[in-house]
Amino acid sequence: MSLSQSINAAISGLQATQSALTVVAGNVANASTPNYIRKSSSQVATGAGASDIGVRVIGINRELDAFVQAQLQTETSGGAFADLRASFYDQLQQIYGQPGSNGALETVFNNFTTAVQGLSTAPDSSAARSGVIASAQALTQQLNAMTASIQGLRTNAEAGLASAVQTANQAMQQIATINQKLAGSNVSDATTTVLEDQRDSAINQLAQLMDIRVVPTGQNQLSVFTNSGVQLVGAQASQFSYDNHGTLSAQNAYSTDPNQRGVGTITLVTPNGGSTDLLATNAIRSGQIAAYVQMRDQVLPQAQAQLDQIAAAMSSALSDQTVGGTAVTAGAQTGFDLDTSSLLAGNQIQLTYTDNTTNTQRQVTIIRVDDPAALPLSNSATPNGNDKVVGVNFSGGMASVVAQLNSALGGTFLQFSNPAGTTLRVLNDGAGNKITVNAASTTSTVTTLTGGSAQLPFFADAAGYYTGAITSAGPQSVGLAGRIAVNSALAADPSRLVVYQTSPLTAAGDATRPNFISNQLTRAALAFAPQAGIGSPANPYNGTLGSYLQQVIGQQAQAASAADNLKQGQDVVVNSLQQRLNNESGVNVDTEMATLLQLQNAYGANARVMTTVRDLIQLLLQM
Repeated sequence: MSLSQSINAAISGLQATQSALTVVAGNVANASTPNYIRKSSSQVATGAGASDIGVRVIGINRELDAFVQAQLQTETSGGAFADLRASFYDQLQQIYGQPGSNGALETVFNNFTTAVQGLSTAPDSSAARSGVIASAQALTQQLNAMTASIQGLRTNAEAGLASAVQTANQAMQQIATINQKLAGSNVSDATTTVLEDQRDSAINQLAQLMDIRVVPTGQNQLSVFTNSGVQLVGAQASQFSYDNHGTLSAQNAYSTDPNQRGVGTITLVTPNGGSTDLLATNAIRSGQIAAYVQMRDQVLPQAQAQLDQIAAAMSSALSDQTVGGTAVTAGAQTGFDLDTSSLLAGNQIQLTYTDNTTNTQRQVTIIRVDDPAALPLSNSATPNGNDKVVGVNFSGGMASVVAQLNSALGGTFLQFSNPAGTTLRVLNDGAGNKITVNAASTTSTVTTLTGGSAQLPFFADAAGYYTGAITSAGPQSVGLAGRIAVNSALAADPSRLVVYQTSPLTAAGDATRPNFISNQLTRAALAFAPQAGIGSPANPYNGTLGSYLQQVIGQQAQAASAADNLKQGQDVVVNSLQQRLNNESGVNVDTEMATLLQLQNAYGANARVMTTVRDLIQLLLQM
């Protein structure tokens, strides 16, 4: 080897070593930087020509395990989903209160029933009456506060979705921009690895928000899809739009119908101008966005519905009065006459008949509906999904009512008529003997405190009565827990807890009404709508208020526990994959220090070669 070849080899060695030292320095400097991938320098020996003998750097590599990285991105979405759900469930549990504590819903309800039972034993005690009113007000205030808190969580989820959409747009745009830069031919190796790290960081950020699939497409390009197949990033980035609805109430619900939807939805706008509603198509199934959507549109509305069921059941149990029909015969036909004069919107007529051709007993529930836009009603309008439900508009008078019922139920061989006034007559088919009408009754809301019955409008829906009315905006029960209050007239005159008639005046020590209230609250079997998540349409939950409340608390506690277990399990998986990626692709400072020593030795060796060549040249010159 000539002296010039030796010099060229030493110089190339120094340059390659210097490049490697720069890489090591960058690794050490970024040892604690999130998502940083360890870099290494690739070198090759050059040819044996006079000017190119030596070593040359051919690239800067990322020491990345792509398979582990893909697994981590997938599990990151699941981990973010589980973590956010568990956080919301924890906040929801705080709303219900610690079991046994003074502020827990069950404790406040028990205080109310205890006060009522105390009044039953001492109906003439003014202190007992005041105690019932005070405990009832505490219960309604608790339901009001819980509703406000649940809707506050839904509002937080709405705002969280708006923030997540903004973050996702930024991440997708960054991925697309880096794709474009990496496609350029003038990008250096060092710059390439930095850009790839930045792109991975943006992908990881997007994976926190939703479930994604990353597909390499050549020329160092990546395309990003949702797991459902919707493309988010290619040569260009799509954009999300979100119509934030701000503060939510119980009436704000999700619907695939834009005219009925009361919350925000996420729309994907592609670079060519196309748009897709990602929530309506269930395109996002994991990540923080899916968790926000699930809590806002499913879990929290169900929790609200359960509180509304409690409020509605308390109101109806104390104010609803059921009156059986009067048996009547008309020729060969038999049936019942029903007085409909006291029916308000939402009040019901119940019919039971036997289909003699199949020996099957059937139920019919007729509901007064004052908003024609709410018709027709579905069978889910009552807790028992097995009922045949018919909504009837009473605004056109009894002739119209009869016509509507005969039209809706004529095929069942029930025959309706109006013999006089507000009387509704229902008969079987007579000689045909296809059916037998077994029973008929009306259930109406008592609106006076001294109407002569034990029933009373103990609770109010804001300034009005709770009658179970159904309108085009939905059932009156929706959000009732946030509006329920003790009847102001009763609060002003607690004696009406005992006095149920004024002529003759109820005796001060008469326990009829207190006993009725106590029985309805603690022993009466009530029906609860399965839409709140307890029971099913085929087998609705029937039980006392106390037992339903325990079901609610137990179900919520179990759901919170399951969410926490999922979070812990998912965290283990994510942390394990992250540790594995760190071990294989992260920076180990000890390893870098060992590499640094090797490079220093190599640098010194090349420097000694140059020193030796220098000394030889000087010796030659001296000769």
